[in-house]
Amino acid sequence: MRSLAFALTLLAGTAASAQTAAPAELRARAAETEVLYFLLPDRFENGDPSNDRGGLRGDRLTTGFDPAHKGFFHGGDLKGLIRRLDYIQSLGASAIWLGPIYKNKPVQGGPGQETAGYHGYWITDFTRVDPHFGTNEEMKAFVDAAHARGIKVYLDIITNHTADVIQYRECPKSACDYRSRADYPYQRKGGVKGAAINPGFAGDGVQTPENFAKLSDPNYAYTTVVPEAERTVKVPAWLNDPIHYHNRGNTTFRNESSTMGDFVGLDDLMTESPRVLQGFIDIYGAWIDQFGIDGFRIDTARHVNPEFWQGFSKAMIERAKARGIPNFHIFGEVANEGDVGDLALHTRVHQLPSVLDFGFRAAVQHTVAGEKGPDMLAAMFDRDALYEGGAEAALRLPTFISNHDHGRFSTDVRKAFPKASDDEVLARVKLAHAMLLLLRGVPTIYSGDEQGFVSDGNDQDAREDMFPSKVAIYNDNRLLGTDKTTADSNFDTGHPLYMEISKLSAIRKATPALSRGRQVTRAYDEKPGLFAVSRFDPASGAEVLVAFNTSAAPITRQVEVGVGSTAFAPLVGQCAASASAPGSVTVTLPAFGYVACVAAGGAK
Repeated sequence: MRSLAFALTLLAGTAASAQTAAPAELRARAAETEVLYFLLPDRFENGDPSNDRGGLRGDRLTTGFDPAHKGFFHGGDLKGLIRRLDYIQSLGASAIWLGPIYKNKPVQGGPGQETAGYHGYWITDFTRVDPHFGTNEEMKAFVDAAHARGIKVYLDIITNHTADVIQYRECPKSACDYRSRADYPYQRKGGVKGAAINPGFAGDGVQTPENFAKLSDPNYAYTTVVPEAERTVKVPAWLNDPIHYHNRGNTTFRNESSTMGDFVGLDDLMTESPRVLQGFIDIYGAWIDQFGIDGFRIDTARHVNPEFWQGFSKAMIERAKARGIPNFHIFGEVANEGDVGDLALHTRVHQLPSVLDFGFRAAVQHTVAGEKGPDMLAAMFDRDALYEGGAEAALRLPTFISNHDHGRFSTDVRKAFPKASDDEVLARVKLAHAMLLLLRGVPTIYSGDEQGFVSDGNDQDAREDMFPSKVAIYNDNRLLGTDKTTADSNFDTGHPLYMEISKLSAIRKATPALSRGRQVTRAYDEKPGLFAVSRFDPASGAEVLVAFNTSAAPITRQVEVGVGSTAFAPLVGQCAASASAPGSVTVTLPAFGYVACVAAGGAK
């Protein structure tokens, strides 16, 4: 409570300082023009070893610190991140998506299953930086330093759950199965035949303060128990009351449990309640006010009811505009296997301003880290019309090929082509990054990909340290494009992937068609081979032809262009100097090659 009160007391003064620290050019940039760099602060750079244990004393089960274990804190912090801002800037990133930095429960899990909150998703205090990462003052210093370099800062936020604090008396030693609203209604204690409770409560579909004031007993499905030592651990204080949680047991990730069940034991918030909605508007609004944050990535967005997002997103955008941040970028994690319809649904019904483009990830994975044709890419882009706002809104979808949950694209390639040489794997990874940076959407680079990291799998296995690691299963990985391992410091600006991403980022920044331009599919094969699109300058209409070869053999093909596009100059790769005939140009590409050519003359 003290931290939130402090934040609100300083609201006016700190908001003003956050505004002045951010250059006007940075505030004016549209979301679709950015290149994002995503990192987990614990795994990036250790700038202050004195905070490695978060101010706690004891062994790893108390402090959460064990740099030799993939599931514990390793020491990365905000001071280390500030130290490496030049590295991020030189890569071409214009915005940092920062993994959750809020105070976490240091360790969770039953005996022998303990891991730490190094990733940031087990929050107890939503108003302060976790001491393992630093202080609120160091967070302000980081944001100001990033802004001074023209780099925006996006925070990873969580509204679906908190750390696992609430326990259930009925299952003290095991996970509790989900109990539905039909079998365990809010108006009965322990099932349909139980004693009457919560008289007059009309159910969670009536989302008014008056209705939720009648919900006073949280023990309809299970008997909630809060350990004495953790009764006041959550901040703001209202989060300590079990009435603000669903308390129905673990989600099965299906049906109603998807939004009402505990996410692997984490306390699932009753986001249908107006009190919870307003509470999170206050919490994350204060982060905008205090620090001048430029955007939010929303964790587990699909596990929250649509009405919450309808209210929350609008409130955050209005809050940001009131603080002089006109292009606040909000995108939700709606994790799936590439279902564009599902992603689009969350922009239309849930009214999320944008979502992470899992469709793009799946199409590139099947095409470049698989043996399917690029027609999958064409089909995915054809569905851009489904998003709220259509193809123009799709320009703001953050695209990605790797992340901390699904793992690294390089790993996908090695698994799909176990006999491929390192040169071929590197070529495929370069090709995927070219698609990421030249096709529509907001490219998102996952920390370590630019240094050729190759993981053993996903989740914890794909969260390697950029600073010298002590984790054995990281350090035995064979990286791409380097003789180093993760036991070394990996901030090499001469790494071939770093240089390629830097080059493509610069081309994208200098060519508005590649960030804000309309995209038209020109050619695609149904087996590995050609995929080509045209991008059009939003002001002049000038055409940029972008083509990729997803096959292991060189190709020469005719590709349609606008009839006014008669002469071409290369942005990257080798271009034909002129059209072969009105509306047609010759494209020659090596195996796994790509090219971007800007045309003189008119548009389509």
